[in-house]
Amino acid sequence: MPEIQSTEQPLPSGLDGGGKYVYCIVRSDRQRDFGAIGIGGGQKVFTVAFQDLAAVVSDTPIVIYDPTRDNVLAHEFVNETVMKEFTVIPMSFGTVFRSEDDVTELLRSTYQAFSDVLAKMQDKIEFGLKVLWDREKVIANLERENDEIRRLKDEISRHTTTSTYFARMQLGRLMDSALEELSSRYVADIHDALKPVAVASRSNKPIGDRMILNAAFLVDRAQEQAFDERVKETSRKYEDVLSFKYSGPWPPYNFVNIKLKLEKAD
Repeated sequence: MPEIQSTEQPLPSGLDGGGKYVYCIVRSDRQRDFGAIGIGGGQKVFTVAFQDLAAVVSDTPIVIYDPTRDNVLAHEFVNETVMKEFTVIPMSFGTVFRSEDDVTELLRSTYQAFSDVLAKMQDKIEFGLKVLWDREKVIANLERENDEIRRLKDEISRHTTTSTYFARMQLGRLMDSALEELSSRYVADIHDALKPVAVASRSNKPIGDRMILNAAFLVDRAQEQAFDERVKETSRKYEDVLSFKYSGPWPPYNFVNIKLKLEKAD
């Protein structure tokens, strides 16, 4: 994963009207105006350039933004708007600098790193894929298809009036192992299906008991339709037990790691 570490920049402190909220970095050597779509109530979004790099920004008080739904959606909408025309390096939500000069210094001090990452991310976009399974259907299928699970179920049902503690323990361990193996196989099959139409992938931690895959895929713009069709094809293959939640295109949030070393303002 491309990584950028900047020189020290001032941490926002206090209230002021001269700050700059930074959404993303693009390759552009001329002034651009993206309209009044910025965070904080439709602020004008424009570029601050250094050589052939530019930060996409809007004016802001120097505050720490709460990640409310409206604020996060505004941040994402700006990046989605810009990425229609540019390859973007997305900045984290809530990135605020005290002045335009500070933004220019960020571009100057990390110029080579930003240039390298933009070259690697050129014409690439991100898609998110979450896969959930119908646990009850999966368990029912295992009980039908796995001889040992079926035998233990039958043994427990035949001895309803006597102790079946060990059989139940054995069945629980066997079921957990079978579910883990099946989940791994589904995930591997999905990755194998999508690998030919993706540049890279990154797996994040699944959320909740039903989710077995929470992944991001980096895709070349030229392969967007092919990737979309492959996701749909794979979804149909497993439609009896798996549901696919597919989102994007997004800026490559999961494939660029920007670490700003911040110092507290006086």
